[in-house]
Amino acid sequence: MIRSASGLASVIVATLSVAGFATSATAEWEPTRPVEFIVPAGTGGGADQMARTIQGIVTKHSLMKQPLVVVNKSGGAGGEGFLDVKSAAGNPHKIIITLSNLFTTPLATGIPFNWKDLTPVAMLALDEFVLWVNADKPLKSAADYIAAVKAAPTGSIKMGGTGSKQEDQIITVALEKATGAKLTYIPYKGGGEVAVQLVGNHIDSTVNNPIEAVAQWRGGKLRPLCVFDAKPMAYDDPIADGQTWRDIPTCKSQGLDIEYLMLRGIFMAPRATPDQVAYYVELFKKVRDTAEWQDFMKSGAFNTTFMAGADYAKWVDGEDKRHEKLMKDAGFLAQGN
Repeated sequence: MIRSASGLASVIVATLSVAGFATSATAEWEPTRPVEFIVPAGTGGGADQMARTIQGIVTKHSLMKQPLVVVNKSGGAGGEGFLDVKSAAGNPHKIIITLSNLFTTPLATGIPFNWKDLTPVAMLALDEFVLWVNADKPLKSAADYIAAVKAAPTGSIKMGGTGSKQEDQIITVALEKATGAKLTYIPYKGGGEVAVQLVGNHIDSTVNNPIEAVAQWRGGKLRPLCVFDAKPMAYDDPIADGQTWRDIPTCKSQGLDIEYLMLRGIFMAPRATPDQVAYYVELFKKVRDTAEWQDFMKSGAFNTTFMAGADYAKWVDGEDKRHEKLMKDAGFLAQGN
């Protein structure tokens, strides 16, 4: 974690807060002007929806004295957003919500950025990936999909996804390796647009996050075939035709040995002080305690794992190394990486 020297008293307060002996660490600092909440992705996708949900919760429950302003900066596969926050060293009024492009974008583009350029705050959740098809198609299972892909002319099956050389395309490459078939990957700016394209039959399948396609599933337009996780999702409220998230089988159980989960986490600009980090950790704990957040987690079938501090930084470092291998295996590394 990148920190600046902040004096012995601040260090002691932050340490006591972590140990549970003090609750006043957040009183050391709070925003004095509006906070920019950067989304390094397009509108309508999972990161955008989560950021705007957080914004709504913070506003409704008056969790901050200053406004939280969501700003989408999706240029360069999210690189625009990451470089913006990296360049704001010492500015605690700028935070960013991250997804896997935290790792994939610098590896694929070679931009001068690494997650260590930012200050980790907290993991809010982990997001699932689901294999989706248009509900008008006869495909009812992942086995049906595998058979259709293998039988189709090479490259004729179109897979839509968010961005290029990012998580959706990584999973697409894994699908190609698992099936031995060639898919045509078509990138879009965000998961919302991807879902719309699948509803319109402009593409044949997607691996959208649950939150990005739940409305279309509920509306009878899309059908989930399997989830790219080691176990089924833990939500059993009916979504469509009596089916629940828990009813969606794992892709592994359907003959596709692929697992992939994505970070939904918060970072700050470089040189954030311990009391500034502590303020946002406490803010997001309050957000997570609201009924609105619990409903959002359920509607998007999120894995609700929460991390902060050294545990979070260690997890992010491990994912960075894992993505470097995934990107290398897929042939997505920029020259020089």
